[in-house]
Amino acid sequence: MSGIVVVFDFDKTIVDVDSDNWVIDELGFTDLFNQLLPTMPWNTLMDKMMMELHTHGKTIKDIEEVLHKIPLNPRVVPAVKAAHSLGCDLRIVSDANMFFIESILKHLGIREYFSEINTNPSYVNEEGRLRILPYHDFNKASHGCSLCPPNMCKGLVIERIEDSISEEDKRLIYLGDGSGDYCPSLRLKEKDFMMPRKNFPVWDLICRDPSLVKAEIHGWSDGEELEQVLLYLINKVSMEQNSSFISSDCKLQTLSVSAHEALPKVLPVRP
Repeated sequence: MSGIVVVFDFDKTIVDVDSDNWVIDELGFTDLFNQLLPTMPWNTLMDKMMMELHTHGKTIKDIEEVLHKIPLNPRVVPAVKAAHSLGCDLRIVSDANMFFIESILKHLGIREYFSEINTNPSYVNEEGRLRILPYHDFNKASHGCSLCPPNMCKGLVIERIEDSISEEDKRLIYLGDGSGDYCPSLRLKEKDFMMPRKNFPVWDLICRDPSLVKAEIHGWSDGEELEQVLLYLINKVSMEQNSSFISSDCKLQTLSVSAHEALPKVLPVRP
């Protein structure tokens, strides 16, 4: 099965919670985070919180150990593996950060299933502190989208992915939960599929006017339903492509027969 690009959000989609909140809460810095939240953008705050963790003696290993315990539905990993085994191109578009996402995916044993991770860059500096940077450097220029946070417009990422796909029959399936997943849902085409998590912010935004989303909308509520809906859509596309191939093949055979019958009948010449 080829021709399908499955794009996953990460927080509350692949994992069941927000990875930023999970690390802050588990390491005991919730109060400071809530105190600073009204004063700066989320992405900037997360970088500052990594400095606070480092200042208070929390190590990269401490962060990794917390990430390895993050809650997720047991059906999500099998769903990822199944989609990959069916030939889908799996990608991530997330407003988390590369260190958190890769640490979790490697721990789960599914990092290699994703061809691309689009998220806020991060690195461990020479002091052993995790730095988190914006995907779009809003200090240099705005990405120009009023729907998205200043550090990342997922809609622009989806447009880049669409532009990078050369095959005309490529289909996108996008899974997400948050308000940041609304902008990319508006960039999908009629042949694509949007999978919003039911009763989460992106679901509520879509429900205000579903006609604004050109793609087919298929909601899901938990890991079990995510797996069921995703595999249903992959199978649906597969059947449509097979049907189209068979139909095209039959037309070619019909043309071949018709052309043969249209040839002038040459009578054998007597010696």
